[in-house]
Amino acid sequence: MDELRGKTATWQFDEEKVVMQYSSRWRTHALLKALARCEVPLPAIAAVDFTSAGKKGWQLQLRLRERADPYAAVGPSLAEKGQPFLLTGGPDTELLAEYHADQLRIAADAARLVDGQRPPEEYALALVPPAPLRIRTSEGTAMFDGQTIRLEWSDVASSRKSKKRRMEYALADIQRIEWFPQGSMDEGYLRIVTWQEDADAKPAKPSKDFACLLTEDSAKQDAWTLVMAATVTAHLWAATPGPAGSTPAGNAELTAGPAADTRSIYDRIRELGRLHGEGLLTDEEFTSKKAELLDRL
Repeated sequence: MDELRGKTATWQFDEEKVVMQYSSRWRTHALLKALARCEVPLPAIAAVDFTSAGKKGWQLQLRLRERADPYAAVGPSLAEKGQPFLLTGGPDTELLAEYHADQLRIAADAARLVDGQRPPEEYALALVPPAPLRIRTSEGTAMFDGQTIRLEWSDVASSRKSKKRRMEYALADIQRIEWFPQGSMDEGYLRIVTWQEDADAKPAKPSKDFACLLTEDSAKQDAWTLVMAATVTAHLWAATPGPAGSTPAGNAELTAGPAADTRSIYDRIRELGRLHGEGLLTDEEFTSKKAELLDRL
């Protein structure tokens, strides 16, 4: 496998996936330490961005398909250093990084053509820890078994929560799960939003809300509540998948009417021919995918 070392991770990639091994050094963001390792299937990648910052080094970022990146969905405010699909490095490795970015872009384009009809939600599940997942914060614990998330509060929680002790939420009852990191003056928390919740009602204070688990004075707790939120989100997506083969974000195709669909299919066949000519698809892969596309005409 090809390998690229960055400041907080090492990426290895082949024709199927990108394997990210995150550093355990103290400067590494807590989320990356919590994940330790992540594998991104190439068909899940919508775009590969490479940016040079001169003497400050370079950035290589994977943009995943819509509903394939649960971390971005629940953590849009996540600091740059904590983004799991971003790699940075110094100016001495810029040429190597740019070369790998180009190769990775070509390989991802080819992989999407061959395997891009799979629901992106399947890739999201591959990016989160397997169930059951259990995390602990200063207020209590959260446990998710793939179907139900249970919150349990310790004696240090508010009297309202410590008397209640626990709450369970079935996946089918959950609309979404929210993550709020700790601020300079505020506690962070994980919050479950159910379908039964009144959209116009003002939520209870997190310290008294039975749908919340607080974090306090710990980047590690923030990281693990984000991992839990991303994991539940990935399972929610898988339970209510979008249309198979949905178009990658930022690569919209014309879909207005039969003529546009036909034109799109011929465009994909031409792209397959280009990739086959460059040796990125085998004869068998090219023939199989071409036949599949022609059957849709």
